[in-house]
Amino acid sequence: MAEYKSVKVSKGRGGWGGPLTITPSDDRPLIASITGGGIHPVAEKIAELTGGEAYDGFSKSAPFDKIAVAVIDCGGTARVGVYPMKKVKTVDIHATSPAGPLAQFITEELFVSGVKPEDVEEA
Repeated sequence: MAEYKSVKVSKGRGGWGGPLTITPSDDRPLIASITGGGIHPVAEKIAELTGGEAYDGFSKSAPFDKIAVAVIDCGGTARVGVYPMKKVKTVDIHATSPAGPLAQFITEELFVSGVKPEDVEEA
């Protein structure tokens, strides 16, 4: 059984939502980086501080119920609401606020935006 720690992820400059407390678990160990390939520095830092497992969500998929947090780079309306709709905590590296067809799912308890690595700290 892995030992996980918590991090606090706060909104960055011009961002919205949060702060989110992210704590991976044996059931939800994954820190999904869905940012166009590779592991984004924000996802890397969350994984490093929590003991979660960072993975490239662009090149492989995982079930929503295994994801502790999704780190996305959506400035628009599509991906921005998909993870909150599935009750997955979502960290957007762009400073976006709730918009689009899934806006009702984008809540301060599930979503934070404008996040840079320095907005992630031990909880």
